[in-house]
Amino acid sequence: MSDFDQVVFGKKKFSDLLKEVYDRSITKEKQITDMIEQLRDLIQNTGDAVMMVPLIASYMDLNLKNDDVLIKMVAIVQKAMVRGKETGDFMLPDSEKEELLRLAQEGVAEKKALTNQNMPTA
Repeated sequence: MSDFDQVVFGKKKFSDLLKEVYDRSITKEKQITDMIEQLRDLIQNTGDAVMMVPLIASYMDLNLKNDDVLIKMVAIVQKAMVRGKETGDFMLPDSEKEELLRLAQEGVAEKKALTNQNMPTA
């Protein structure tokens, strides 16, 4: 069995994680392109652009950060696989568990901040 076929949790293999990161990246790229094309038609003057561009930038930033978190998580899993292959211990050290938790919390906080930032005010 290759390292890519190793089950990392449940029925999910390492290759499945890599494919998910890749698929999400391709899907998001298409979504961003489609959104920009749709919004371009709505921009009639500089005032419209001033309102739309920050929304597009926030959306793109959020998606990049989400991808970054997934990539960091895959890297941690890969380190655990290598360590497990060498030592037989597939458990994550506390420092890596804390890093995963920190990444998850950062992602949630950034998403909330961006969502609140883009909400129209009365």
